Amino acid sequence: MQLGVRDVARILNVSEKSIYRWIQHGQLPAYRVNEQYRFNRSELLEWANARKINVSAEIFKEPDTTTEMMPDLADAIEAGGIFYRLEGRDTESALKAVVGVMHLPQDVDREFLLRVLMARESMASTGIGDGIAIPHVRNPIVLAVHQPTICLCFLEHPVEFGALDGQPVNTLFTLISPTVRVHLYLLSRLAFALQQPGFRDVVRRQAPREEIVPALRAAEAAVAQAKAEKAAG
Repeated sequence: MQLGVRDVARILNVSEKSIYRWIQHGQLPAYRVNEQYRFNRSELLEWANARKINVSAEIFKEPDTTTEMMPDLADAIEAGGIFYRLEGRDTESALKAVVGVMHLPQDVDREFLLRVLMARESMASTGIGDGIAIPHVRNPIVLAVHQPTICLCFLEHPVEFGALDGQPVNTLFTLISPTVRVHLYLLSRLAFALQQPGFRDVVRRQAPREEIVPALRAAEAAVAQAKAEKAAG
């Protein structure tokens, strides 16, 4: 919880008054520490993604310097795998089916992973709207994995997930990452990619794997170009 009200206002590009108003209305997750509000980076990014609010790259800054290389989003999905027609009639059975097909190291306890994913859902739904959810472990380091992966699964039957828009979920991007920094990076990149029409279309129609990964790479390229043009302008 390293962020203060001023930091969050800058990251979300809103006034500090807006931040205080959201806190008072119970809309923004915050913690009172020594008479001041503090914010968790992961919770803030999840909150912004669920409401389709763009965030500043400042959210990724860590107090210590690091040479950690940021992964490619498409590589993470290729490593995690894409699966179709998974069974599940509710959140737990859907997540159990997802955990069962995920590409994971042999020493990862899948039952434990299911429990922590369910614990995360009990805090607040990871459903971001339009039938999509991004299940993930709140604290990535508990799984001790070395490679970031995103497992994309399409469900046979839409499942009630408690998403903000009230729509059932049929598409799950399950995120597993080795560090908090990588977790934040992938979560943000995925949210941006899902705003690109080409990638969102292939996800919505559950296109073949051969279409999804190229569409994702094109979406990432479009986001990178837009940011470069904004920086140059």
